[in-house]
Amino acid sequence: MESWILALSSSPWVYPALTGFAIIDGFFPPIPSESAVIALAAQAKTSGAPNLLLVILFAAVGAWCGDQIAYQIGSMANPRTLRILRGERAQKALDWAEHALEHRGPAFIIAARYVPIGRVAVNMTAGGVHYPRRLFMLLAAIAATTWAVYSAVIGIAAGIVLHDKPMLAILVGVVGGLLIGTLMEKVMSARSRRKVAAMIASED
Repeated sequence: MESWILALSSSPWVYPALTGFAIIDGFFPPIPSESAVIALAAQAKTSGAPNLLLVILFAAVGAWCGDQIAYQIGSMANPRTLRILRGERAQKALDWAEHALEHRGPAFIIAARYVPIGRVAVNMTAGGVHYPRRLFMLLAAIAATTWAVYSAVIGIAAGIVLHDKPMLAILVGVVGGLLIGTLMEKVMSARSRRKVAAMIASED
């Protein structure tokens, strides 16, 4: 799918395609749309197409819409029973999401946007626990915008460093984005575990 989007980089259709990619990513974690944003940003830096500002705008709009769909799914069904979230890793992400929303809802809704499985778990859980919808929409807008800019910056940086090797710049940018996302997931999970342990210790 990323190769297909890159093939459209000089076409106006790349923007609705990116939006659709980001929407699906909002409720289907196997498709991380940040890699598409990074790749298109690197392509924009090295070749001038597509338009970088439009990449950020359409990615943010798609991400926000996807987050709303995840919230709605969570409000209509128990996220733990969904097939895409039945794995051990996904169930742990849901545990983390419930705890995060209870203690630091706004911060974690924004931060979770940077973690592929984390964002789906948090947003579906937010719907499941009936987190205030208007507040969620506002926080999701902030998260989607900063996430789109963050992903584009990674692609731009790769394009600047490897400006004469566009395909390598795209590859480095995507790999770098995935590594950063994985690192953030581990850091957030570790912080959540420490807080749970502290709460248990205080109760004892």
